[in-house]
Amino acid sequence: MRRNALKTTLQLTSQLLWVVGLVVGLSGVYLLMKYRHSSLFFTHIYIILPAVFALASAVFLLAAGCLGSWLSLRDSTFLQGLFVYLLVVVFCLESTASALAYFHSIKLDSEIAPLSEVFQKYTGSSQDPNSRAVDATQEELQCCGVHDYRDWLKTSWFNHTGGLYVPHSCCNSTFPSCNGTVNQQWQLNQQGCQVKLEMTLQFVLSFINWCSLLVLVVEVVSILTVTQLMRDQPFMEHQVWDKT
Repeated sequence: MRRNALKTTLQLTSQLLWVVGLVVGLSGVYLLMKYRHSSLFFTHIYIILPAVFALASAVFLLAAGCLGSWLSLRDSTFLQGLFVYLLVVVFCLESTASALAYFHSIKLDSEIAPLSEVFQKYTGSSQDPNSRAVDATQEELQCCGVHDYRDWLKTSWFNHTGGLYVPHSCCNSTFPSCNGTVNQQWQLNQQGCQVKLEMTLQFVLSFINWCSLLVLVVEVVSILTVTQLMRDQPFMEHQVWDKT
């Protein structure tokens, strides 16, 4: 009865490993997507390292989940040891991802330092990567300027418009008639893109940290369960045959 209960627990924790693995993987994919859309706003590429380690741990979590489900149906000391080894690897990867996520979360101000430079290079052309990045960011995050719409008043692009308009991507979606004129600034998004971008990145980095804690809890339960199964492993009785 005890052994059956342990195998049932292992089956449940293995299913949790699948679920947690998918969640961890999605958090890594989300951070990579954010970096891809806003790569021009970052000083270096190292901010994606938490996502890389999160994705790697997700792969091992899914593998461990499959192996744990198999172990709940059969006895194998070798596979039990391999299961524990996979969980140790996951722990190392998740710890690294969590540490990197925390490090980058407290360095976001310096991470997105080039934001102002990209806005200054805005030309309004769909062929210009800087302009596409700015418009995409302002539309997606519903923001305007680095700190607010007044940042556009200091750009050369604003002077070329005659000092009347900010980019149409600054328009609040609740005002369909908005054309970006500064004379109707209430129709523009009021928050700056730096705050919105920092909030988005803080969320995903914090999510990676919380996922690491959840993984740790599931791993501890899984390792304790497998350890008990290994201790209760029935020994094979060997009989010596006398040939005489």
